[in-house]
Amino acid sequence: MDAHNAASTPPLSRRTERVAGSLIREILKVTQRLEVISFAGGLPADDLMPKLDFAALHGDPRQYGASEGEQPLREAVAARLAGLGLACDAEQVLITSGSQQGIDLVGKLFIDEGSPVLLEAPSYLAAIQAFRVYGAEFHGLRLSEDGIDPEALRQAIARRRPAFVYLIPTFQNPTGYCYSEANRRAVAAVLDEAGVPLVEDDPYRDLAYGPAERTPICAYLRRAPWVYLGSFSKITAPGLRIGYLAASPALFPWLLRLKQASDLHSNRISQAWLARFLEGEAFERHLANLAGVYAERRDTMQASLQRHFSGLAQWRLPDGGLFFWLRLSGECDTLAALQIALASNIAFMPGDPFFPLAEQRYPALRLNFSHAAPADIERGVARLAQVLGECIEPGRLTPGLAA
Repeated sequence: MDAHNAASTPPLSRRTERVAGSLIREILKVTQRLEVISFAGGLPADDLMPKLDFAALHGDPRQYGASEGEQPLREAVAARLAGLGLACDAEQVLITSGSQQGIDLVGKLFIDEGSPVLLEAPSYLAAIQAFRVYGAEFHGLRLSEDGIDPEALRQAIARRRPAFVYLIPTFQNPTGYCYSEANRRAVAAVLDEAGVPLVEDDPYRDLAYGPAERTPICAYLRRAPWVYLGSFSKITAPGLRIGYLAASPALFPWLLRLKQASDLHSNRISQAWLARFLEGEAFERHLANLAGVYAERRDTMQASLQRHFSGLAQWRLPDGGLFFWLRLSGECDTLAALQIALASNIAFMPGDPFFPLAEQRYPALRLNFSHAAPADIERGVARLAQVLGECIEPGRLTPGLAA
């Protein structure tokens, strides 16, 4: 080895000490093998993605573009948000390189070293990872089927004075829970009272399989600043890498500047294709087809869980989204169980990485039902039950941790 390659790593920023690898990315590498039945990532079904025809796009998207995004797509997003009751226009919409970039921009905007952040426990693992890089001090809010407790939120705000509150109220990741209307209004009232910013992440709202309250909490805010995050990855094709955020007027200019410092602008060709797809009837037919197929796969997994997981876990049927959240009936090292499952060609997501604080964890796992075919769901759940049946230590869980 020459002297250049043998050189030690140069001094890096303190921030790099908080950078951890993504477990889900590592699992997805393994699941590329055809023999693996994957319940791990929130992957759309390959055969349901729309065909990507880039011929005859509006304009010429080959040149540099506006940091804000392509105007036709911004207008389409603003119109969709207005239909949800969220009062904003296209000038408050920023197109991002996937919704993960929106999460990263929020971290850059609000978080200094040691900034308190309130979020659900459990919560989206990639948001935890992104906010931790900027030095966030996490404080988890217990989550029930109706959402977080508004009074607990009020007390946590009074104690911590957080930089912002990060919530996923609709088909929450990882639990699949969907906040009730009363809870959404109550949470909004607490935030308005305190003037604390809300960051609302809403990537699953279009994947509903029955009646469910889906009005954004941001739509109920009258005083508190807000950022609303959305994505087209779950309902079109993740490879397009197109997400968006909308923000209250005082915050938007700062997010735009941070975007300009990050990547200049998002993929213009993807934006042009997406704007054209959204304006036609084919998009609504596509959404209806997605919902029908995913509802069938959800029901298949529910039936399989009832056959094979009775006594091993507790769960509820999700009204939408892509996931089941299983609370196990006893103590279990789910990371070790994952390695055993992978050896049997089954992949799942252990629950531990979804908790912002170790002391709030309980043994759980997340199962995705959108990517595997129904026959694979049945085989995979049966095989996974065998693995976990050997790994779970029977006994009562810690009181007070009701999922």
